[in-house]
Amino acid sequence: MPEEKKQKIAEEADMIVRGYAFKQNGEFIHIFNLNDGFSAMVIDRDGTMIETNMDEIEQVIVKNIWDHDSKYMEAQDAKVL
Repeated sequence: MPEEKKQKIAEEADMIVRGYAFKQNGEFIHIFNLNDGFSAMVIDRDGTMIETNMDEIEQVIVKNIWDHDSKYMEAQDAKVL
């Protein structure tokens, strides 16, 4: 993925944690791995996975990040943790 596209995703993210950009879109959270520019996941607010192309290990990592840091999605200054 071009760097410009990753930069745009990062700028529009509601939260970035450990290289993963989290963006709320209606009732769903879109998660994108900024490090590899490929891996993505869609979850609902309670963390239930809707769709992903991540392997099982990365899914666990992202779910743990969400469980621990989702409270920061509401904070306006929670861009990089």
